Amino acid sequence: MDARLNPSRRRLLTAAAVAPVLAGTAPGTAAAAAARRQRVLPVPTAEADWSRVADVLGRSGTVEDGAVYRVRFARQDLPVTTYGVTLFLGSYAAFTRYDDGHTLVMGSLAVTEPELQPAIDALNTGGLELSAVHKHLLAHEPAMWWTHFHGHAEDPAALARSVKAALAATTTPSTPPAASQPRTDLDTAAIEHELNARGVNDSGIHRFTFNRRETITDHGRVLPPATGMTTLISFYPVGARRAAVNGDFAMTAGEVQNVLAALRRGGINVVELHNHGLTEEPRLFFAHFWAIDDGVILARALRAALDATNTTPAG
Repeated sequence: MDARLNPSRRRLLTAAAVAPVLAGTAPGTAAAAAARRQRVLPVPTAEADWSRVADVLGRSGTVEDGAVYRVRFARQDLPVTTYGVTLFLGSYAAFTRYDDGHTLVMGSLAVTEPELQPAIDALNTGGLELSAVHKHLLAHEPAMWWTHFHGHAEDPAALARSVKAALAATTTPSTPPAASQPRTDLDTAAIEHELNARGVNDSGIHRFTFNRRETITDHGRVLPPATGMTTLISFYPVGARRAAVNGDFAMTAGEVQNVLAALRRGGINVVELHNHGLTEEPRLFFAHFWAIDDGVILARALRAALDATNTTPAG
């Protein structure tokens, strides 16, 4: 039976996909039952369900967590250099359909400084709300800013048109780059052993994702991890099994100081501490980081920081 046609089945599948258990609330208590009743749950979807969004954006995305249609916009037009390492950055938009008939979009635009204000204006004109503006890197050229946004509507194609208008304020290529998975000059097996997680080869970059164990909500809507509620770690090979690492830790307030201290003990630079959203519960803080060293040594230091968070490897 198609889960989308059966509300009870749909709720059950989505609950399993996003692990909806409130941290600190016993599953059998009256408070937990009340919290579950108040939640607005994501609807499980397939890529075919998002064809109108793909048509508007001119590219396809992938369904993650069984419910989130995530579309990436690589900025292969814009190599960014930081401390002698060349990075290819990108933007994303994550669409989630809910059982009240609305669709939520959350995402982030990677923009140059001259593009920043026009992109913000386009987001405002399109009815999308700005939730953060900040940097993710230390000294780098050209100067880049990350603009986080969210919005919701009954028509997902309308949200996609707003995202497309914001992208049009930048020189982001209209077509995605050709897929590639070049081999990396890293001891990926040892790195994965240290992190106790499996990574993925993303165009030659070895990436790791860690999900929060809590259920994250925003105005009652359950936010699956793929909406952006994750810790991300990227290893960029720089030769001789050395790596440049960057990414961000998703943390609750009580975890922040222990994570930052663990990063510094491991010789990893703290770049930024900020929020990506405005009203999520529990409140999340994100710490961006940077370091260049032997990949395995970096993985060991990052594992110590991960141990200070309530996270688990994605997938």
